[in-house]
Amino acid sequence: MLLDLWYLFLAFFIPGIVGYGGGPAIIPLIEIEVVQRYEFMTRQEFGEVLAMGNALPGPIATKMAGYIGFEVAGVLGSLVALAATVIPTLVAMILLLNLLNKFKDSPKVKRMTSLIRPTIAVLLAVLAYQFFETSYFDAGIVHTIILVVLSFVFLERLNIHPAFVIVGALAYGAVFLS
Repeated sequence: MLLDLWYLFLAFFIPGIVGYGGGPAIIPLIEIEVVQRYEFMTRQEFGEVLAMGNALPGPIATKMAGYIGFEVAGVLGSLVALAATVIPTLVAMILLLNLLNKFKDSPKVKRMTSLIRPTIAVLLAVLAYQFFETSYFDAGIVHTIILVVLSFVFLERLNIHPAFVIVGALAYGAVFLS
């Protein structure tokens, strides 16, 4: 139990330290820790937690941390995972606030930020591909294509809020894949 709490702390603290760009940027890092390194859940379970977290209001990383922590070690696990997710940002904000205000308009800082964005995009693309691959093998090509096409149409063409698209995909899965 104590070892699980330590691993939970590390699984969320490390992505919080090295992740730059908020929740969406650290999701692939959390996935590596939770699914691959510590094997708290499968990729499919992680995808379900991610979908559920996206459907709810608020920061995605803290919702995922709370849920995964609870699944691994109950209420104490949830608190440990939440603390591990929040502590890096809290400490960084306290320590770096003055420094950031001083250099926020610096061309070097703006260039550094613009160079980090493609890395985050690649990490998110890899995560999306892994979910697509898992979906393809678990649900089949027909259901996967239907969900991808409908999601694209609803999100990009009809501008429907992602939470509604996620709920619709969950309903589709409940009806056709259960």
